[in-house]
Amino acid sequence: MAAGILFCISSKQAASTMIVSNLETLPGQHVVKHLGLAQGSTVKAKHVGKDFLAGLKNIVGGELKAYTELMQDAREEAVRRMVAEATSMGANAVLNVRFASTSITMGAAEILAYGSAVVVEPLPTAATAVTPQA
Repeated sequence: MAAGILFCISSKQAASTMIVSNLETLPGQHVVKHLGLAQGSTVKAKHVGKDFLAGLKNIVGGELKAYTELMQDAREEAVRRMVAEATSMGANAVLNVRFASTSITMGAAEILAYGSAVVVEPLPTAATAVTPQA
C-alpha cells in the first residue's frame, strides 16, 4: 500500500478513494498525469464561552484544548474540501500536501490545505513488467 493517508469520500454516484500525502512521490506508484493545484480552505471563529475559559487557562498556563479542537476541525474541513476539488479534477491522489493558516480578524482564522492533484498508478512488478522481445 502507498504511504500517506487514505481518504474515502462518498458521493451520490459512488464512493472513491483519494490518496493524500505530504510526500512528493509515493513508493510503488508513479504519477501518470499532473492536473494542477487542489486547495480547500475554511474560516473558523472562536466561541465566546470557550474564549473566556481559554483566557482563564492562559493565566495559569497549559494547553488551550478548545483552540486545539477548533484548529483540528478546521484542518479536517480544509482537507475534505481539497479532496473534493481534486476529485472534481479527475485526480486519485493529492501529493505534497501542505497547510497554511492566517488570522482573518480577532477570533477567526483561515486554514488552507493545498497540494498537487495527480493521477497515480502502481508501478509494474517484476512478474507483470513487460520485457522487450528480441
